[in-house]
Amino acid sequence: MHIDEACKQDYPELLLVWERSVRATHDFLAENDIESLRSLILKHYFDAVTLSCARDEHGKILGFSGVFNGNLEMLFIDPESRGQGIGTALCRHAVDHLGVTSVDVNEQNPQALGFYEHFGFKIIGRSPLDGQGKPYPLLHLALH
Repeated sequence: MHIDEACKQDYPELLLVWERSVRATHDFLAENDIESLRSLILKHYFDAVTLSCARDEHGKILGFSGVFNGNLEMLFIDPESRGQGIGTALCRHAVDHLGVTSVDVNEQNPQALGFYEHFGFKIIGRSPLDGQGKPYPLLHLALH
């Protein structure tokens, strides 16, 4: 596995990884939430962040991260690749090379919260709504 920067040609594969990951870990989201997020991600969110991909030896994307202004905006791992250190490698890359010091995580996603806490992030706040104003509370974490 190696980590490199994503480009626009990677977007279709990134979107597939995102959706597979969300369906495996975000069971609190309704189908229409996933549909509306898919469109936003492809049209706006990918272009707003620095995207890094973890690829296997054949170039297949196993997971990716998106960073903006010191915040880890997205970290998604293909469900078939979970538990292999890919999330940790992407998070370490984001911290060491892209200056990440914070991340927001859905309160209803305890696996992600546990991952970030194990990595060294601590909860510093909470918002009752997500970035789209939906009732999916966010926990704000910072690296200590």
